[in-house]
Amino acid sequence: MESPASSSSSPSCSGSSPRTNGFLPRKGELSSHHLEFLNQKLATREDLLSRAPILSAELEAKCAELDADFLQLQRQLTKLSVSWISRSFAAKSSVRNLNLALENLSLVTSQCGIGSRTIQRVVREELPQLAKQVLLIQTIREYADTALRLEALVGDLEDVVFSSSTFSLRNMVSVKLLTSQISVDFGPKQELLTQAIKLMNDIEEVLVEIVKSRSQWCHLLDSVDARVERTLAVVRPQVLADHRALLSSFGWPPMLATSKADGTGRQDPLPNPLVLMGGDKRELYSKSFLALCALQHMQTRRENRQHKSTEQEEHGVGLWAIDELVSPIASRMEYHFSKWADQPELMFALVHKTTSAFIVGVDDILQPLIDKARLVSYSAKEAWVSAMVQLISGFLARKVFPVLVAKYKEKDLKSEATSSWLHFIDCMVGFDKQMRALVNSDSCFFLEESERFEGLSRSLSVLEVFCENPDWLKHWAKIELKDSWNKLKPELGDERAWSISRNPRDDIRIGTESEHFLLSTSQEHKAPPLAESSLKIIWELIEKSRHFPAVLPRVQFVRLSACRFIWYFLNVLVYRCKNTEFSPDYIADALIRVCGSINAARYLESKLKERSDDIDFLEMRIAERGPDFDGKDEKCFFCEEIRSLADLQTNWLMEIASVLLHHFETSSWDYTQNKRQFEQRQDDLGLAVVSDDLVQGLDALRGQLQVLNTSLNAKDFFDLWRSVADGLDHYIYSSIFSSSFQFSGEGIHQFESDMKALFLVFRPFCVRPEAFFPFLVDTLKLLMMSKEETNQLRLVLARDESRKKSLQFCSISHLTHDQAVKVLRLRKWLDTSC
Repeated sequence: MESPASSSSSPSCSGSSPRTNGFLPRKGELSSHHLEFLNQKLATREDLLSRAPILSAELEAKCAELDADFLQLQRQLTKLSVSWISRSFAAKSSVRNLNLALENLSLVTSQCGIGSRTIQRVVREELPQLAKQVLLIQTIREYADTALRLEALVGDLEDVVFSSSTFSLRNMVSVKLLTSQISVDFGPKQELLTQAIKLMNDIEEVLVEIVKSRSQWCHLLDSVDARVERTLAVVRPQVLADHRALLSSFGWPPMLATSKADGTGRQDPLPNPLVLMGGDKRELYSKSFLALCALQHMQTRRENRQHKSTEQEEHGVGLWAIDELVSPIASRMEYHFSKWADQPELMFALVHKTTSAFIVGVDDILQPLIDKARLVSYSAKEAWVSAMVQLISGFLARKVFPVLVAKYKEKDLKSEATSSWLHFIDCMVGFDKQMRALVNSDSCFFLEESERFEGLSRSLSVLEVFCENPDWLKHWAKIELKDSWNKLKPELGDERAWSISRNPRDDIRIGTESEHFLLSTSQEHKAPPLAESSLKIIWELIEKSRHFPAVLPRVQFVRLSACRFIWYFLNVLVYRCKNTEFSPDYIADALIRVCGSINAARYLESKLKERSDDIDFLEMRIAERGPDFDGKDEKCFFCEEIRSLADLQTNWLMEIASVLLHHFETSSWDYTQNKRQFEQRQDDLGLAVVSDDLVQGLDALRGQLQVLNTSLNAKDFFDLWRSVADGLDHYIYSSIFSSSFQFSGEGIHQFESDMKALFLVFRPFCVRPEAFFPFLVDTLKLLMMSKEETNQLRLVLARDESRKKSLQFCSISHLTHDQAVKVLRLRKWLDTSC
């Protein structure tokens, strides 16, 4: 850190001659002891004029005596330390001589073959203890050297700070303070401050080395830290007071608005005192700015060493010099804010206007100073915008949201509080976008751990108030959820919103891939318009969470708003399905109603899966699961919601299939119980037609499948009709062939015609529907064999070792041996002996 040069033209300090002081501390910066002393000595204005020089002389004499006593104590401490060190040198020399003598003794005994127990005890026991004592002495000596060095540095630091305090006290009792004399007093004080910061940095270097190599010296660290902290408690208020005096001397804070306007009605730009200040004042301000940066940098180093900076880094640490620019503006702005409690757009407009009006001057004047202070990758624009954001964030946290929360908890004011809350949020989101736009893209937002001070990790979002107040975040999420659900409620009762969107490709010929892409939306899933409306609301809630400056609050907001909205909508879909009655007279309407819910769940599931692959959701999932999350299990952010939506589809597809099978069973009951139609004999077969008992069931099934094909999305319909076909295959086979039917040739012909009619019902959905009726197809193959083939197969099946191969040779792959034998027995031939 470069130290600003001290002024060479500063006069010497004299307590006898009255002079002005530009470093007069404010009332709030004096201790009660100082105030009581001044009130006793200078009670009236006459005492101030007459006794001030005398009092100054007395104080100087007393300070001189104290300085003499302090120097005497320091000399005595130095003398004692030197004496102790000289003794340690003598002890060390004696130990070395003893060690050399023992080595010679060991050499002699080894040559003479002497191995007495005494020498072994000395070598094995006493020598290691002696080595430990030598090491202890060396450690004590190092400790003494370090303590002496730190004592000298801390003593010099306290001397400098004491001199600076004495300098301020002499100026404090001056007759009056003139702003024009600031430059006269600034040089000496700045030189003392620079020297103090340098000493504190030197002390910090020693303490860092102790932490790395001698961390057990905790008492020494604590003692030095305590003395330096007391020194900082004196230095920092003085530095801030001097810096504020400089700011006030060149007209800061500026006015917030101007009433002058040109002929076009536009207002003149606000004058920026940073740009308008003259050369001398700019030089003084530059020195003060650099000194303040150096002091903060040193303070940050101390906090990093003490491991106390984690919490501050999470909330952001501003630059003190920038904060001193914003602090006086805040008091003026809050006066206007208090009048605009119901007009937040005016608050944010004032902050944005003021920030943008001075941002160019801040960048031009302060960025070179930041570069000179060697604050790596630090942006003056970002610091200025961040400080202004913190200004209004602090006001909202103190004055606005506590009132809104209190109103929201009152039943009579809840509606009003909800409207105000939502209006504030909208203004805050828009304000964040405006403030971020003021910061150039070259600003550094993501830096290494070692560069956090230089990089400035403060948030540029006013929504940070919710990060610091989780209860407010819960209120906001609850309000957003309720408001979003109220937007959807009118559509829930409108059947037009539940109408199924047909796929335009069913009746529109698509000629280009781009047209296919445009049509591949909710219509592709035949989802009702309500599903699209719900998904839009979900994305809006998720988009609002993107403005949070931290990941965990974003996760919390999405879970409390968007995810709960999904569960609410899922419950509506389940409720709508459960309240659907599958009456035989209105089964088509019931199927359409349930298909709408299934399509909505399918569409929502597919979109959630698509968005879950985004890096933002993966980041939120990792933050939610903690640092031990490896991303392998349940990496999908909406895994629970997607699983529940899939369960709804599966359960109600099974329900639809069950309804269709039950309806077919009811309408075809006579067909499965009529033995005569399969045992009849006719001399003239003629053309076989579908059995009368099966026509009604097939016709109803065909109509139901057509309704489902039109109403249900393609993927679920494919799974559904295959499940229905599989159920019919098992039902017809088990119903007919579990009884004692006897199939005649005419009966087999009739059964074949009936099954072909069944296959034709599924022909619109696939080329070979019979492939989905394996039991019925295998049964027809066995029944339609000739008498010789049947007898031969019976003989072959009687041999255990060839059963499986024999069935496969006959293209029977789904019936077991016992099932095949049972089917062959049902075949009735004209020759009963066979």
